[in-house]
Amino acid sequence: MFEIFNYPIRKFRLFFEQLGEYLVLLSQVFRSADVWHSYIPNTIDQMIIIGSRSIPIVILTSLSSGMVTCVQGAYQMTTTLVPKWYLGGIVGNGVLLELAPLITGLVLAGRVGANIAAEIGTMRVTEQIDALETLSLDPVGYLLFPRIIAGTFMFPVLIIIADFFGILGGLITCITTLDMNPYQFLKGLRSWFNPWDAIFGLIKAIHFGFAITSISCYFGYFTKGGAEGVGKATTSTVVVSCISILILDYFLAEILL
Repeated sequence: MFEIFNYPIRKFRLFFEQLGEYLVLLSQVFRSADVWHSYIPNTIDQMIIIGSRSIPIVILTSLSSGMVTCVQGAYQMTTTLVPKWYLGGIVGNGVLLELAPLITGLVLAGRVGANIAAEIGTMRVTEQIDALETLSLDPVGYLLFPRIIAGTFMFPVLIIIADFFGILGGLITCITTLDMNPYQFLKGLRSWFNPWDAIFGLIKAIHFGFAITSISCYFGYFTKGGAEGVGKATTSTVVVSCISILILDYFLAEILL
């Protein structure tokens, strides 16, 4: 019977232990910034891996989200007298404020976060990180710092791409299935456009990029238990990253909107 009460207590204690380890690891990453120029080649490599190789999936998801938003917006307007050109504003605001940063962040939590956690976790269980320490290299600065910096800088770039293709997806749907011309769509887009909406999406992207890469680095760096441990670290990375994105999305909206 006491086991029923002990389980949540253990989980609660484990959460704060892991949170403390995460914060200590972040402090070590920030200290590595003193010699940031030493890690420029690694950072550029990670920008290519995180940024350019994620573009196809970002384009696919953003096109789909823009098209779906347009179809659902048109469906809601069928029983009202709202002009069709309002759809341009609905798609633009929806994509810039929420759909592009949130959906792209969730997708990249699986694509980028899982990749980082598996890569660093494999290095941990195969003692490659220990070998770096033997060679007098700082594994935190050499492995973690470039990935976190690359993710923080490249996520806004990916969100800009997602914004463009999300709006393009809505435009294509309006033209091909809703009997609208491009002028009507662009009229609604211009009428409702607010520069702060785009800036707010980029602010989200910076926070999402930092959260995903730092969380994946944490779980990968503290992996234990061989191949099974790598699998658990990868799963934990995706789950915790997705939850963190949803929490950050709410608090950023509360604070900045």
